[in-house]
Order: sequence, then C-alpha cells, then structure tokens
Amino acid sequence: MSIRMTGMNSGLDTDSMVQDLVKAYSEKTNTYKKEQTKLEWKQDAWKTLNTKIYSFYSSTLSNMRFSSSYNQKATTVSDPSKATVVAGDSAVNGIQTLSISNTAKAAYLTGAELDSSVKANTKLSSLGISEGTITVGKGETGTYGTINITANTTIDEFTAKLSSRGLSANFDEKNHRMYISASKTGEASDFSFSGNEDAIAKLGLSGEGSVKIAGENAKITLNGVDYESDNNTFTVNGLTVTAKATTAEGESISLVTDTDYDAIYKNIKDLIKGFNSVINEMDKLYNAAQAKGYEPLTEDEKGAMTDSQIETWEKKVKDALLRKDSTVESVMNSMRMSMIKTYSVNGKDMALSAYGINTMSYFNAAEFEKNAYHIDGDPDDANSSANKDKLKSAIATDPEGVSSFFTQLANDMYDTLSKKMRSTELSSAFTVYDDKKMKEEYTEYTSKISKWEQHVADIEDRYYKQFAAMEKAMASLNSSTSALSGLLGSK
Repeated sequence: MSIRMTGMNSGLDTDSMVQDLVKAYSEKTNTYKKEQTKLEWKQDAWKTLNTKIYSFYSSTLSNMRFSSSYNQKATTVSDPSKATVVAGDSAVNGIQTLSISNTAKAAYLTGAELDSSVKANTKLSSLGISEGTITVGKGETGTYGTINITANTTIDEFTAKLSSRGLSANFDEKNHRMYISASKTGEASDFSFSGNEDAIAKLGLSGEGSVKIAGENAKITLNGVDYESDNNTFTVNGLTVTAKATTAEGESISLVTDTDYDAIYKNIKDLIKGFNSVINEMDKLYNAAQAKGYEPLTEDEKGAMTDSQIETWEKKVKDALLRKDSTVESVMNSMRMSMIKTYSVNGKDMALSAYGINTMSYFNAAEFEKNAYHIDGDPDDANSSANKDKLKSAIATDPEGVSSFFTQLANDMYDTLSKKMRSTELSSAFTVYDDKKMKEEYTEYTSKISKWEQHVADIEDRYYKQFAAMEKAMASLNSSTSALSGLLGSK
C-alpha cells in the first residue's frame, strides 16, 4: 500500500475529507456485505430445516407407507432361558412347540502343557523342531490353509500364523499352553492339524495332555420337524429362533405368536411425533418475531459492542430469516393438507379424528404448536392423556382398516414432499428450497462487492489526485510569493 503525504501546503486533513467524500460509496459496499451475510445465514437456516424435513421423509414417513409397519407380531416363549424368538410380519399367529437337542459350539483346543522354560519368544528349535509344514483342516473336507515352520520360528510367530488363517490362537506363558478356537460355531468351522505330526505333538496340539472340543451344530425340532444350523439362530416361516440351552428329553417349550398391538401403536405414535417435530419447527420459523431495524453488523459496529450484545443482536436477525417465507408456508400447507384429508377405508371416508388424533383449539395450543396433533389417551401427552383411547381400540378391532388409513396418509404426504424435493434449475434433489438459486445469488454478491470496492478505490484515487494537484499549485504559489517577498525585501 502506497503512503500518501497530504496537506503539507494547505494544512488540510485531506484523508478525512476524502473519506467523507467517498462515504456514500463505502456505505453501498457495506450494504452488499450485509445482504450477503444475511443470505449466508439464510442458507444455513434452510440447510438445518431441510435436514429435519428430509430425515422425517426418508425414515419414519417412508417406513409408514408400507403395510409391514402395521403388521407387527410378537412371540412369547414359555421358557426364555432356553430360547428367544423374534416374530417377523409373515409369522403365523398361534401356538407352536419347540425342543432343542443341541446348541452350536465353536471348536476349541487346550494344548498340552509345555516345559516351564517355554516363552512366547522361544524358538521352535528349543522344542526339538527343525522345519516342516502343518496343514490346518476345516470341517470334514475344507482347509484353513498351511503353515510353514522353521527352527527359527517363535511360538508367538506360530500363533500369529494360526490367527492369520482365521483361527483365534494364543500362548499363555503362565500356564505354558496354547489355546486355539474357531472364530465361528458349527461343524463346518471345526479345525484339525496334520502334516508334520512330530512338530504338532511337540507344540502340544495333539497327544496326552491336549483337550479338543469339536465344533457342533445346533439342532432343534419345531412343530415336529427337525432343523440343523451351524449357529444358534434359525429362521423358519417368519420366526427367528435363537437357541440358548437344550431342553430335557421329551420336553418342549411353547411359542405363542400374536399381533403386537403395542408395536403398531408405537409406529403410529412415532409418525405423529415426527410430523409434530417438523411442523412445529416450521411454525416457529414462519411466525418468528420481526427483526425490523436489525441487520448483520460491520466490523466497526461490532467493535463498539460486547460479545454478549453481538450474540443477542445476531440471534435477533437469524431468528427472523424465514419469517413469512413463501417456501416454508408452501411446505407447511402441503404437510397439513395430508393430515386434514379423509381417506377411504372399507368404503367410508375416514379422518384422523376417527382415531382420536386431533389438533388442539387455537387458543389452547402452545405457541408454535397450533398445527401439532395429539393422540387421545396417550400417557405421554398431558394434553390428551385423560381422553378415551380410540386408536388402541381401532388397532385391536380393525388392524387392517388402521393399516389402510395410515398407509394412505403416509403415501400422500410422502408423494407431496417428493414433488417438492425434485431437482430443478433452482434446487437440488431432496431439497425443498432453492439452494442453487441462493448459491448463485451469493456468488453475485461476491462479484458486486469486489467491483464496488474497486469503484470506491478508484474514486479515492481521483480525489487524492485532485488534492495533490491543489497542493502542488499551492506549493508553486507559496514559492512565487516567497521569491517576490525576497525581492521586495532586498530593496
């Protein structure tokens, strides 16, 4: 930056005068900067809101479009210490019998005790092993791989090679034994050692003192039919059965499957709760208090305020960014319309109110909760908990009708939001606001600010040149006056 020496002859504060002359132009620059900052904050506000809308749209709302959300089943096990059962939506209601003759086990080998001098870093040569190859078998015909050993291979290196083949292997220096296990249960994951039998024995992996537990499959009998698995989990006709312990010979446990009304109720409650969360947020943003007279602060303005004052000021601006925003209003109205509509169920037009789901009166509802829905009899909602529970009654007496109504509602709202989230010239996919347009506007502000700052700099230069010319003229005049005074004085 060049240093200007001004006012040497005129005695004027040229810098202050120039700044006063360009002040109006500088204010224009600040206006653009404030508008750009405000736009940036608005982008952030929209990103936050859009994330909330999309989260509801892609999870809860999306799931509730399908009948599976209303076809919930639960199975009660007469002896949960023996088995656990999870019922899928295709499970058949009724009583079934289950017996468990064997649970799945992972193969396990406790090696024979080696000499007390053997450590993890002991070389195999100390055990009388020179070199060779050990094959690790898997199941009846498979293999985990082969391991090449030499006299310099250490115990630690040997167990590491076993682990790299898919087994869990460790040498316990305190007990002087190797402990090896399969990573999975079942006969197919069982392991065995062959090849260099002498090395296998000297490592304690065979012979006296070593104990091998073979891998075993789980075996159950469900409704008189035998099933076998390499793990303890079986999936049969919509039931996922996990065997935990064997039943006594001739003993069976009962599995009672029925519609899980509580799960259906919870899913619908989650839908209403998700809608309320989104609609209340939009209501708060749309009906926020005005921020008339509040704009983003310049650095000079911030310099005259405390951090707390700055935070309060900026919050006032940010809270009102989406006030009366037409896009927010459009999304709100679309979602509200899906909730207000009637849907045909068994030939009748049904509304949410038929299931005891309503909004509160305008004057009784809390601020920014005028469009929120409440479920009669919901123990978690103080506003409606005392009312008769129509929803649970409907689920118990007509689950298919409930499913039909709420799948229609969810599909209607999902389709509406899908249309608003389509990619256009102004907005990206899965975005309800014009993010592309706002990004373009931000870039335009950057260009305007840059051009205007250059314009201000050019005007400043022009004024400085004019003052410089004046200073030069005054210097010339002063010089002539001094010369004339000198001539007159010499006479």
